Amino acid sequence: MISLGALLDGPVFAGYVYSYPHKTAYRQLEPPRQLRSVWSDERRESLFLYLHVPFCEYRCGFCNLFTRATPPEQMASDYLIQLQREAEAVRDELGDCSFGQLAIGGGTPTFLTDKELTQLLAIVTDTMGADPTAMPVGVECSPATATASKLQLLREWSVDRISIGVQSFDDSESASMGRPQDHRESMAALDRISEEGFAIRNIDLIYGAAGQTPRGFARSIETALRWSPEELYLYPLYVRPLTGLGRRGDSWDDERLQCYRAGRDTLLSAGYEQVSMRMFRRIAGPGLASGDGAQLGHPEANSSRRTPSSEYVCQRDGMVGLGCGARSYTRRLHYSTEYAVGRSGVHEILSAYLARPAHEFRSARHGIALGEEDQQRRYLIMSLLQAEGLSLAEFSSRFPDVIDARAAFPELGELESAGFAVDEGDRFRLTPAGLERSDAIGPWLYSAHIRSLMEQYTCR
Repeated sequence: MISLGALLDGPVFAGYVYSYPHKTAYRQLEPPRQLRSVWSDERRESLFLYLHVPFCEYRCGFCNLFTRATPPEQMASDYLIQLQREAEAVRDELGDCSFGQLAIGGGTPTFLTDKELTQLLAIVTDTMGADPTAMPVGVECSPATATASKLQLLREWSVDRISIGVQSFDDSESASMGRPQDHRESMAALDRISEEGFAIRNIDLIYGAAGQTPRGFARSIETALRWSPEELYLYPLYVRPLTGLGRRGDSWDDERLQCYRAGRDTLLSAGYEQVSMRMFRRIAGPGLASGDGAQLGHPEANSSRRTPSSEYVCQRDGMVGLGCGARSYTRRLHYSTEYAVGRSGVHEILSAYLARPAHEFRSARHGIALGEEDQQRRYLIMSLLQAEGLSLAEFSSRFPDVIDARAAFPELGELESAGFAVDEGDRFRLTPAGLERSDAIGPWLYSAHIRSLMEQYTCR
């Protein structure tokens, strides 16, 4: 276990924590696990359904998502055919189930043509049996691909949350991040999104670009506020191995923390509430939901006004991921295709996916089994890194053998002593000082087993 002193002395931005365990802890499963058995004793009445589209019009210099830029002309069509085969196999293995939330991410789902996007949506309804009118539905897009016809298609299909990756309204900042983008294209896309009337509009922005100042980042946020988005995500720039920026060997921007604080304060003063280190939500008005949910596989967001009959809870309920790069969660097993960031690694994995026999989709072949400690740590981390914090009663209900999470995890007491957390009796939550260190506190709470697996992983 890393000491709290080492945490205090280390970087505030140690690593983006969006799930636990990270995919770099996954390994080949020997033997493969039959999905029917994997899901047999899991809650299946409110599953999260996620579809991954691993294609983009270009690859940003900071991106470490599983995606391929400008794929060959026939590849998207071939991918949808294979995704259909996977969906048929997985739906059969799941047996009796229902879905409480749906997200389509990537990559860039709107990279697909209108016809291909319609095919993708048909997999959701016709094969998986999900009803988009009865649950929150979110889709990611980019400024260049958010065309009027695609946005209209998504609205007609009952998508109520659209998330657009703008990253910056300053073209020089975008260029420094390896993102060829004209701010006028972003603004035009936001106009089209607003005209379609999506219930939830989210804008992603990034801080930490070369030459960016706290005031410059605040200006990008102020520009975004012209459209009064229901949500904004503020992401620190991370330079990871094998990404475009990672190959340059540039150093971190020492002003990232100041940029974060400037962004946070700008949004709080503009009438937004902080949900996590990254997510900010416009304070609920008439018709706006204020509950907790999950955005595109991400546990921080409330994804829509529409309330499902059985609400999805990220710490408790399972996720079924379809497509190359998608991950699935059960309580005891997390699984996905293999993980890669570099171009050659992504291409190899995607080619293997397209050639995979249909019967192999009936089993999990790459992932990690979670023991009791890591199940508890996952719940702890996923709760603590949200502003709402950890409900001690709900933790004990989930894990009856743990009478008091504070006693089971003395790290909580250390965080409180350092001023990073506060114990409210029934709830344990991070302070503002702790929340801004989420990307250091999260990895600090990883188990020794998971940390060891991650350290042994070879980037590809």
